[in-house]
Amino acid sequence: MRRLFVVYGAALTSAVLLALLVPLGLLAGTLAKDRALTAARQEAQGLTVLVGSSGPARLQEAVQAVNHGERRTTVFLPDGTVVGARAASSPSVGLARTGVAFTAAARGGEQVLLPVAGQHGVAVIRTFVPDRALRSGVTATWVTLGLVGVFLLGVAVAVGAALAGRLSRSVTVLADVAERVGAGDLDATVEPAGPAEVASVGRVLNGLGARVSAMLARERQLGADLSHRLRTPVTALRLEVEALADPEERATLTGHVNALTAAVDAAVSAARAPAEPVVCDGCDATKVVSTRAEFWAVLAEETHRPFTLSVPDESLWVSLSADRLGAALDALLDNVFSHTPPGTAFALHVEPRGDGRVDVGVEDDGPELPEAFQAADGVAGSTGVGLDLARRTAELAGGALTVRRGEAGGARVVLSLPFREP
Repeated sequence: MRRLFVVYGAALTSAVLLALLVPLGLLAGTLAKDRALTAARQEAQGLTVLVGSSGPARLQEAVQAVNHGERRTTVFLPDGTVVGARAASSPSVGLARTGVAFTAAARGGEQVLLPVAGQHGVAVIRTFVPDRALRSGVTATWVTLGLVGVFLLGVAVAVGAALAGRLSRSVTVLADVAERVGAGDLDATVEPAGPAEVASVGRVLNGLGARVSAMLARERQLGADLSHRLRTPVTALRLEVEALADPEERATLTGHVNALTAAVDAAVSAARAPAEPVVCDGCDATKVVSTRAEFWAVLAEETHRPFTLSVPDESLWVSLSADRLGAALDALLDNVFSHTPPGTAFALHVEPRGDGRVDVGVEDDGPELPEAFQAADGVAGSTGVGLDLARRTAELAGGALTVRRGEAGGARVVLSLPFREP
């Protein structure tokens, strides 16, 4: 941005300098030519007194006296005698004998012709001015104007760079804060500075971050309120279902109530989760998986589900907090217990990959891939709420979730998370 302002300023200044200095240079050339021709006329007029009133010898001395510089003067007498610098008669001399004084072009310069009438006829005084005399001082004038132009352009560029630097600094700071706010750092603020318009944008950006923070806080509060409000009617519904006399109907409705409770909990958790990647200190995936395996081992024993835990001896840290990774594992294991019959074996594993990622997987030995785990292509993805929560958790850390058919025919769900140093 600063470079753009400097280029624009230099281009505008250059256009103004060209419009000003070029006419001055041309004017200097015209003035130098007029000055040289005026001097030639004065010399010729100085000789008019001697032409016709003095003898050839005296006239020759006078002409030689004025021919000491670049100009050359020649007098064509009526009888054909030529006095002064050698020059041949030309049509211009013949025209001057008619009594017309004028300036005409000649090879290598200009000639001033002045007729002088006398007793014996009309004599012509011709003064030749070479091009070098016509352009005397013009080159120095152009050089001076060029140096002045370069100096003024340098001053304009320096001043423009200073002004552009001040403006670009304020805009750059504003852009940096805007990127931070866009990345989720809603506490980022900018000190309004620079032109009034840029400062106004800074104040609006500060207010925007505060408003978004307040809105997110209200959303989280509404999510918590929704959870508490739904707990009471769901609990009442559960009590009503448990009071039913028909065991089959009671079991069916109890399953629906449990599904409703899980869906509400998952929806509230998903609403509270941020939509952008989060920065955290990470966690040891080996330790988190081992801890959650101990928790689910009790329920697995009650439902006669054998399970296998495969974790490495060393710690494997991932870019995700322990709470979020534990919640994602709980959602995956809850799906296993909900969508497979009792007695179905399952396994938990943690293993490093060669591409800088760590796989945290849950696999069951169910007879087939449950419908809730199936995507359109039958390979990866999910339409279930629990799996969607796990997928969002993996994406928050910059990872991904995949669902495939396991070796035993059941589901194999893998959280692929970026590895990080502890």
